[in-house]
Amino acid sequence: MGMTMTQKILAAHAGLKEVKAGQFIEIDLDLVLGNDITSPVAIKEFEKMGSTKVYDKDKVAIVLDHFVPNKDIKSAEQCKISRNFAKKHSITNFFDVGQMGIEHALLPEKGLVVAGDTVIGADSHTCTYGALGAFSTGIGSTDMAAGMATGQMWLKVPSAIKFNLKGKPGKWVSGKDIILHIIGKIGVDGALYKSMEFTGQGVKELSMDDRFTIANMAIEAGGKNGIFPVDEKTIQYIKEHSNKEYAIYEADEDAVYDQVIDIDLSKLKPTVAFPHSPENTRSIDSVGNIQIDQVVIGSCTNGRIEDMRITAQILKGKKVHPDVRTIIIPATQKIYKQCLQEGLAEIFIDAGAIISTPTCGPCLGGYMGILADGEKAVTTTNRNFVGRMGHPGSEVYLASPAVAAASAIKGRIANPIELEREV
Repeated sequence: MGMTMTQKILAAHAGLKEVKAGQFIEIDLDLVLGNDITSPVAIKEFEKMGSTKVYDKDKVAIVLDHFVPNKDIKSAEQCKISRNFAKKHSITNFFDVGQMGIEHALLPEKGLVVAGDTVIGADSHTCTYGALGAFSTGIGSTDMAAGMATGQMWLKVPSAIKFNLKGKPGKWVSGKDIILHIIGKIGVDGALYKSMEFTGQGVKELSMDDRFTIANMAIEAGGKNGIFPVDEKTIQYIKEHSNKEYAIYEADEDAVYDQVIDIDLSKLKPTVAFPHSPENTRSIDSVGNIQIDQVVIGSCTNGRIEDMRITAQILKGKKVHPDVRTIIIPATQKIYKQCLQEGLAEIFIDAGAIISTPTCGPCLGGYMGILADGEKAVTTTNRNFVGRMGHPGSEVYLASPAVAAASAIKGRIANPIELEREV
C-alpha cells in the first residue's frame, strides 16, 4: 500500500521504510518554533524538565510578533523571558523589534524552511510551510519544550484528503477565496487530524503566496497539516531564499486517501466567511448589504507582497470610506520595505489608510485594531470566532485582500468588480 506525500516525509524522519495512518511514531525535527505568547510557557516547561541546553541552537526559532512592539507590561515581561532565553542559549534565529515579522511569513522569507523538512510550532498556523512541500504542524507549548530539548516529537500518522485542483482562477480570485471555499464545503472539522494534500494541474496556476495562504488555513478545517507538491515555482522560491538542502517527496500512485475532492478553480468567485466561523461562507454575489467599521489587511494569512500589491491596485487613486478605519500590515520588514520602494505605501496613505509595523496584533484581538461592541470588520486574517478581534458583540468577516480593499472604499462588503464598473 502506497504512502501520501506527508506520510513519506514522516517515514523518512522516523527512520522507517513506511508508515500507515493511525501509527504512532517519533520523528526527528528540522525546526522548532515559538512566539512571544507561547515561548514563555515552553521555556518554563523546558526548565521544569531539567533541560539545560537546546538540541540545536540553529534549529530553534523564536519570533516576537504577537504583541511586539510591546503593548503593555505583561507583554513586555513575556518578551523579556523570551529574550533572556534566546541569549542564554545563543539561539541563532531569534527575531525581535527591527528584525521581527509575522512568524509564518518570516521563516520562509529567511530560508529557514525548505521542502522535505519537519517543522513544529507553538502556533496553530505553523501548517503554512506545507506550501513549500514540508510537513509542518502546530503543537502546544509543552511539545515545544520537549522539541527544543530533544529535537524529536511523537505523533500519530494522519490519514489524508486529496484536493484535486483544476482550472484557472478568475480575476480577483486568490488563494484566500480557494481555502474559504474549501472550508465552507467540508466544514471546520471536515479534515480533523488529516493531511490536506493539494494536487492537480490547477496547482501550477497558483503563486507561492496563494499556496502559503491555503496551507495556512488548513487548521481552520481541522487539518493536521496542509501540503503542496514541489514544482518549479517551489524550487525557485527555495533557491531564492535559502541555502539549505531540500528533499522532494511525492505521493505514491496507490496512496490511500479518505476522500478525493475535485475543485474547479475557474468556477470560484471571491468568497467571504461570515461570523462566527470560517465555514460560514458565501460567494461575493450573495453577501447582501453589510456596512462595516474597519478593514484589516495583513496577518500570517495575507500580509505578503502579492497581497500588498493587490491592495494597492484597488486603492490607487481612491479614498477609503470616511466611516471605515483601514489598517494595512506588511508581514515582514522586507515586505514593508518593498511597499516603500514600489510606492505602495504612498498609495495606502493617500487613500486614507494607516500602515503598521509587522505584527499579529489585531488578528487575535491583541492591539492595533480592537473592535468595540456592535462593530463590524472585514479582515484578511484567518479566524472570526466570537470576540476574536475584540468585544464579543463585534463581528468579523474573513475575505481576500481584493475584497477587503474594495470594502474599505465602499464602506460595506464589496466585490472588486464594482469598482471596475465605476471607472
